[in-house]
Amino acid sequence: MPGPKTDKIAKPRGKASKAVKDYIPKEQPPKVESPLKELEAKRERKNVLMQGNEAVAYGALDAGCNFFAGYPITPSTEIAEILALELPKRGGTFVQMEDEIASICAITGASLAGAKALTATSGPGFSLMQEGIGFAKITETPCVVVNVQRMGPSTGMPTSPAQGDIMQAKWGSHGDSPAIALYPDSVKESYELTIRAVNLSEKYRTCVILLLDEVLGHMRESVMLPDMANVRVISRIKPTVPPHWYKHYDENQKYLSPLASYGEGYRFHVTGLTHDALGFPTNKATEAAEMMERLRKKISYNIRDLVQIESHKMEDATIAIFAAGITARSAKAAVAIARSEGVKVGLLRPLTIWPFPDDAVRKMLQNVETVIVPELNQGQLINEIKRLTKEKSDSNVIGLQRVNGKLITPNDILRKIKEVM
Repeated sequence: MPGPKTDKIAKPRGKASKAVKDYIPKEQPPKVESPLKELEAKRERKNVLMQGNEAVAYGALDAGCNFFAGYPITPSTEIAEILALELPKRGGTFVQMEDEIASICAITGASLAGAKALTATSGPGFSLMQEGIGFAKITETPCVVVNVQRMGPSTGMPTSPAQGDIMQAKWGSHGDSPAIALYPDSVKESYELTIRAVNLSEKYRTCVILLLDEVLGHMRESVMLPDMANVRVISRIKPTVPPHWYKHYDENQKYLSPLASYGEGYRFHVTGLTHDALGFPTNKATEAAEMMERLRKKISYNIRDLVQIESHKMEDATIAIFAAGITARSAKAAVAIARSEGVKVGLLRPLTIWPFPDDAVRKMLQNVETVIVPELNQGQLINEIKRLTKEKSDSNVIGLQRVNGKLITPNDILRKIKEVM
């Protein structure tokens, strides 16, 4: 009768035959299933070649995201694909939903149950999510929506870049619902601002939008990711009062209130209706006003914490370029070329699109003669610049728009600089 099965392979006596030699397995290097798996095993980070969507996915994981619900859509699908592989390994949950309406509802529900939740989409899906985004804001539920923008409207050009959703990120949901929206310009910044988006959502109990564009989502760059010891991760404030004292929408000076999760022993009500401090629907004018003021003030009272803006070569600039995302990359190259030719030009780049960096922009543009605003839409950011520079004539605030699915190049911006000199 055959002996018991064993994983050990007996050593052959004497000189092993070629067949036996071939049978004995050689040590193989461990299979690397993801760009970071080997690095995580060694507990160190080094240069990794990755695309923007990969950086978003790993930024979400490093920020502590443990729930993703989404529907695949170009050009954001890689975010879902990576999290589908990585979340289960870390004890997290990935759910492919039937559509984007279900996706935003799922991450809101998961967040109410204590998860750090995120979804990713593009233009058509972002439009479908707007009512759910409004629900997350009025219920003050932390979550993050990544929108990798593409050419629109409607189906548009799914694999072409655009920046047409900037205004939608603020005004897409009906009613007054102050927005936080961030916009990186590199693969590394896609990683960093994903972590920041998750942190801000948890801190301010709201839905935060992370805007990318198709080029940022798909371009690859060498990125030095930080050691996890240097990654700041913020988690929501938990209540310290007894359950019968807990108010789900409590007031405080900084408009940051503790957030209990379902299943922790705290009983609270959640509704999309105007509600009181306990979460129950109300028609009282005073309570409605208090709720709306809280939604507004937790953004407006914390502008200095929320706003990030880059100033590049602006110290002596007479011409300023205001650009975001991938267009800012072209603008920075144009600034370098123009400076080499003796033209005093600089760049302002908002990392925080909403709330708009009013004070910083107004101050930095005070002494420049002309502002050029290149963007991949028919003119959205330029209206914000005109609002803040009313003392300048329209001839001094100049737009450079493109909506044909092609990038604005450094040469395009250089030509515009020479036109206004």
